[in-house]
Amino acid sequence: LSNSESSICQVRATVMVYDDTNKRWVPVGSDSPAFSRIQIYHNPATNTYRVVGRKMQADQQVVINCPIIKGMKYNQATPNFHQWRDARQVWGLNFGSKDDAALFAKSMMHALEAVSQGSI
Repeated sequence: LSNSESSICQVRATVMVYDDTNKRWVPVGSDSPAFSRIQIYHNPATNTYRVVGRKMQADQQVVINCPIIKGMKYNQATPNFHQWRDARQVWGLNFGSKDDAALFAKSMMHALEAVSQGSI
């Protein structure tokens, strides 16, 4: 995390990726689908955003570090489960609460709008 970045939201969610081969969602990181602290960081100097998630356990393993890019499709599949695709895979977030999901979606929409306009 650089000094110029600031967090625009923080929620609790389990980070998942879609396994194309077996057609199912699998948790990222250790095998247990434990909650991570998910944040969206904004860098005003470059007007870039990224989603960063760290396990809430002691090791604080980084389970997601994904830039939010122009044209990315964010899908609110259910009130508690949202997903999007980057160049390599499909990410899913299983939120701890509907409030967390709504807050994250709002911040994600703000970020997508900002990067699509190419200005703050």
